[in-house]
Amino acid sequence: MSDFGINEMLEMQSTLQDRYKDRWPPICPERGKDQLLWMVGEIGEVIDIVKKHGDELACRDAGLRGQLIEELADVLMYYNDVLLCYGISADELRESYTCKFERNMKRW
Repeated sequence: MSDFGINEMLEMQSTLQDRYKDRWPPICPERGKDQLLWMVGEIGEVIDIVKKHGDELACRDAGLRGQLIEELADVLMYYNDVLLCYGISADELRESYTCKFERNMKRW
């Protein structure tokens, strides 16, 4: 099984955006805020599943788990749209993530 990384997700999201370029607004910084708001809405759907059904059932019940994973995929799709809107590359994200990780490792 291979990893599913940011570069692959960004490429897929770019392909999706290109397919619907005649229907959807263009990916640009001005659209970033809207994509962030849509992402928050999807996070709310993830929270609703866990809140309504509980942590354990969301892990054990195959149908519910499928819903949870699908909503998390929606979150990642909007997340990748945000990266595209602001022109953030996987390399930039890796560098920032690594620095933040290292700071957090030294916090407590």
